[in-house]
Amino acid sequence: MTTSRAVGGDGEAGASSPGRAQGRRGPNDPDRRNRIARAAISVVAEQGIDALTHRRVAAQAGVPLGSTTYHFATMDDLVAVALEQAAEGSITQLREWERSLDPGVDLADALADFVVRSLTEHREHTIVEYNLYALALHRPHLRKAAADWDNAMAELFGSRTDPMTGRMVAALFCGLLMQAVLVDETPEHGEIATLFRRALSGNG
Repeated sequence: MTTSRAVGGDGEAGASSPGRAQGRRGPNDPDRRNRIARAAISVVAEQGIDALTHRRVAAQAGVPLGSTTYHFATMDDLVAVALEQAAEGSITQLREWERSLDPGVDLADALADFVVRSLTEHREHTIVEYNLYALALHRPHLRKAAADWDNAMAELFGSRTDPMTGRMVAALFCGLLMQAVLVDETPEHGEIATLFRRALSGNG
């Protein structure tokens, strides 16, 4: 994927000049930048990272092409904001989930619930997260978002157990999600809960 152009792979330059694009934004649309970022997440989730272009994102967001190039001049900018926002949203979701748990909750069962929801209700975000992991291998500017996601999970799970167990549970959590996304199947809730219960108890 070419990342240095101001637009995507359709080859049309569009309104790449900041001055021209700014004139199209409109004074009553302060959320346009965030809407474009959310649209980029949707394009990645539905069509894959290679399908991400300024034109597709503009169509998804319902904005002029010039708006996407005004806010995100290059494809690298667009990729970064899409993936970083997806990771931040997932971290927020995970923290809200943890705060909602009762003190005496069966953590293995609760984790299994979260995994199933991540693969069904929140599948779009899960797909984008693993695009983030893959891209971060070759794009250093994306690594902070990937590391923040990993560290937030380990820290949060560790707060319910201990730091080492938190890291182990986070690794299991990520592995289950990645496997399920790749095969396009959702594992059985009971099987997931059993895996987490063994990790939490320290029994192999």
